[in-house]
Amino acid sequence: MSKLEALIFDVDGTLANTEKDGHLVAFNMAFEAAGLDWKWSVELYGRLLAVTGGKERIKFYLSDFYKNERGQEFEIPTAASKTLDEFVADLHAAKTRYYVQLMEQGAVPLRTGVVRLLNEARDAGMRLAIATTTTPANVTSLLSHTLGADAVDWFEVIAAGDVVPAKKPAPDIYIWAMEKMHLCAEQCLVFEDSHNGLLSSKGAGLKTVITINEYTADHDFSDADLVLSDFGEPQQPMQLIAGECDAPFFSLDTAHKIFHR
Repeated sequence: MSKLEALIFDVDGTLANTEKDGHLVAFNMAFEAAGLDWKWSVELYGRLLAVTGGKERIKFYLSDFYKNERGQEFEIPTAASKTLDEFVADLHAAKTRYYVQLMEQGAVPLRTGVVRLLNEARDAGMRLAIATTTTPANVTSLLSHTLGADAVDWFEVIAAGDVVPAKKPAPDIYIWAMEKMHLCAEQCLVFEDSHNGLLSSKGAGLKTVITINEYTADHDFSDADLVLSDFGEPQQPMQLIAGECDAPFFSLDTAHKIFHR
């Protein structure tokens, strides 16, 4: 029988509700600073989340929503003297800077049960990793400002951003992370929050626990091994949405049970 060796975490929506309270806010700050009259709403951003990756999301907005709303193609400001790829890359870099500022201000706390589960896993010697489409700077900022300056070192591998060309729902980011850890799918358990994330982890053959959020509550998680409201706490029980679990909160013991089921 295989032994559970590592827990691999997605970041946005899984460790923290960074999408609405972090990324969306930072995107709009970057748009305003660039002199653009774009203002993404909470509802629109939920639709844009169908595309993974910040730069990819901006391009999707321009090729679909912008064009449909305004009846014309987006034209790069003449003064910019840039290609579309360069313009989007600069815009996304500005968004990342604003996101980091928000993290420094403590704008986004970790989700219920995350700190407890990470500490329990570390105390037990469980290997930890991250697999996300967000940039490395975003990951570092979130971890260091919620868990402490050394929190990045808690994770053996941080697979983030453009480390692989094909982002979720492609399985590449999980395959890359496992290769770096010299592990196989039969030794890992993944934590995700979205349908695209689930497609990615399952495409890599990984057992997956889902913790939903307001953007992903209606996603199809029929292939997940367990679906929860969050990780819960002893005095703040989690809600079981799909799967089998008789514990009031998700612990390392629960992880082993799901892994061996």
